[in-house]
Amino acid sequence: MKGVVVAIVLAACLFGCCSTGLATPPIVPPVQYEQFCEAQKVSGTGIIDVSTSIVDKKIALEYYNVMSGNGDLELDQEHAYSQNADKLKRAIASVNGGNNSNLNLYENTKMTYSGATPLVGAKLLNSKQFYGGLGAQVQETFAVNEMEKDETSFFTSTTPYNPACTTPEKLLKSLKEAGRDTDKVACLMGNNPAQLIGMETKNTFNGTWGTDATMHRIFYKDIKAHEMFSGVFEAEKTIKFHDSPVEEQDRPVCDGIDC
Repeated sequence: MKGVVVAIVLAACLFGCCSTGLATPPIVPPVQYEQFCEAQKVSGTGIIDVSTSIVDKKIALEYYNVMSGNGDLELDQEHAYSQNADKLKRAIASVNGGNNSNLNLYENTKMTYSGATPLVGAKLLNSKQFYGGLGAQVQETFAVNEMEKDETSFFTSTTPYNPACTTPEKLLKSLKEAGRDTDKVACLMGNNPAQLIGMETKNTFNGTWGTDATMHRIFYKDIKAHEMFSGVFEAEKTIKFHDSPVEEQDRPVCDGIDC
């Protein structure tokens, strides 16, 4: 049995898996970056079928937003997505103290709905750990006959495209050298909040509404938050997962072994 354990440790070293990977450094954005923008205002009565999905493995982003119903609707909605976070700046109260923050994804929805047929919807915002993200996701679901909502979703996973003190490719090394020097880290990152995923919402509803937030890292971290309400409610809520851009300087488990 001891020989099997040693073999596993050696195999991990050979394949570069010695680090525990406790931190999630930001992703270097591609040189040829992509963008998507959508803004709409809709008011009327009738059948509603709305869906938006954005999946980008390069920046570890997975986003889905769908709803359908039949009733009276007023909708003012914006989607903005950019692999270059320097090109997408928004002021969000829970991010960077409300200053203009560099984001990869921003979504804002202002909506009122009323109808005998429930408006059914769901939203999923996922930072995929397999592609270099946080391993965190935020989900919202609802089925309501009446709703008035003002909601913002946000996501960032990349380094600054034009960092103040270096290039994106060299930034990760500079951040690791900065370590606990928060002033130097702030200089390097500017208004980019690094690894971030979250949602702010204010809504009143008659029906069922709830959220789920999870963050999981194998053998290290497991966070779960679930809420579901059915009836007539008012809700104001902020959910946010955020990681420091500085990679943890862990000692490899095979340190000192000639592998």
